[in-house]
Amino acid sequence: MGVKTMLPNYELGVYALVVTCAVLYSGSGIFEASRDSMNRKAFRDGIKPGWHYFGRKMDVADFEWVMWFTSFRNIIIFALSGHVLFAKICSMTVPQHRAVMYMLYGALAVLGSMGLVYLMIILSHCLVLYSVALAKQKWLCYVAGFCCLASFKVEPFGSWQSGFVTGAFDLQDVLFYGGSTFTIMRCMSFALESSEKKEGIYSIFDLLKYNFYLPFFFFGPVMTFDQFHAQVSTRELRRKDHEMKQIRVNALLHVGAIVAVDIFFHFFYILTLPSDLKFVNRLSDWSLAGLAYSNLVYDWVKAAVMFGVINTIARLDHLDPPQPPKCITMLYIFAETHFDRGINDWLCKYVYDHLGENHDNIMKELLASISTFAVTTLWLGPCDIVYIWSVTNCFGLNFELWVQKFFQLGPFAKLEAKMSGAMSRRIRAAFGAVNFWAIVLYNILALNSLEFALLVTKRLLVTGFPVSTLSIWFITYCGVQLIKERERILALEEEDKSDKAKVE
Repeated sequence: MGVKTMLPNYELGVYALVVTCAVLYSGSGIFEASRDSMNRKAFRDGIKPGWHYFGRKMDVADFEWVMWFTSFRNIIIFALSGHVLFAKICSMTVPQHRAVMYMLYGALAVLGSMGLVYLMIILSHCLVLYSVALAKQKWLCYVAGFCCLASFKVEPFGSWQSGFVTGAFDLQDVLFYGGSTFTIMRCMSFALESSEKKEGIYSIFDLLKYNFYLPFFFFGPVMTFDQFHAQVSTRELRRKDHEMKQIRVNALLHVGAIVAVDIFFHFFYILTLPSDLKFVNRLSDWSLAGLAYSNLVYDWVKAAVMFGVINTIARLDHLDPPQPPKCITMLYIFAETHFDRGINDWLCKYVYDHLGENHDNIMKELLASISTFAVTTLWLGPCDIVYIWSVTNCFGLNFELWVQKFFQLGPFAKLEAKMSGAMSRRIRAAFGAVNFWAIVLYNILALNSLEFALLVTKRLLVTGFPVSTLSIWFITYCGVQLIKERERILALEEEDKSDKAKVE
């Protein structure tokens, strides 16, 4: 049945009321647990002094978030502010050479922050993959690219290369592996696009301009070479209607999100609580479910803030970068679950869609998803928890297709055809609610720990059955219906836009 099927307004109102009450009840349990555990010895490393006048300490368990706003804050402000000013001058004076200027500024920033040896390591990998691109053989590009990526992610090769970088500071490892692995992904995109170029090959300077664009260099997102090259080569720099207003609004939203997270961390210790399984085990099933879900929401917010700030700078440079990830609250399908849309676009274009084609064939889909998660495992760094995360999410992605194919069989298709659109939507939402919690449970493996994921699973499916299991399933069903309603409204808006475009 189509996504445009409506449900009665009173039914949607009930769903909204149920979800709101459940979130408030679960949140109150997490708040009380945070307040009671503030001074526990087990949480001493994860909770530090914060707002003394409110009598609250702050959750500082997330290394990345603390890094951005303490040791890395001044570097971010200095480097990116310099890039914005430099880019503005270049856009006004030499717009036809702005890509070269971005490259020079980016290379100098990398040189100043990481040193000459690191810059030489990056350039050597660029040269290797450029040389491979000259052969115009896709399989060779894949082999060389994955070998280069493995040289940073598999021991002892990663430690061997990092050992060449002399000196030591707090962010050296983060910047080393971040810049290195993103460089390999960009170089592979360049090589694969070059192999498809009908005449000639892109120059080495095209690769360097692409790789050393500073906002993307250390933390992404990855913009595929064809998109970057087309956008940065445009000489006539024109803004869309109200584009600057939208950029300013997005910048203010990101500042608001940063402030909101800082406030949230003073009252809800969602990152530190899962570290003490004995304490967490005393929480109610509702609070435990809310804690698991909150961890996914926070990780999305963190990704949205990081990529949002970078994307705002890229838009000031007249680029159209990959969008921030889709909010986890709006997800109940494995195929849309990703926290880095740039990497997701890269994987879809060069691996998943390339092997899976239209994603209707079960065997091709299995091959495509296994290959995609194999690459993702290498990208994240092979280890036990990453293996488990990859296997579970790969299974979830394929299981979606298996269930879809099963219910497309003759008897089920005829049965659904006899139903009303509203009833079909309700049944699909019930299955979507199960999928929603599969996404949550599979991903807290990587965000927290295997032990915490097993504890949540046991409490929700075994010891909490049937009351907690069915009640949380019903609440999630209500949430999925609200997501479907939003999708319905967006689909109608897109239809109206396309109709107006046809008339014009």
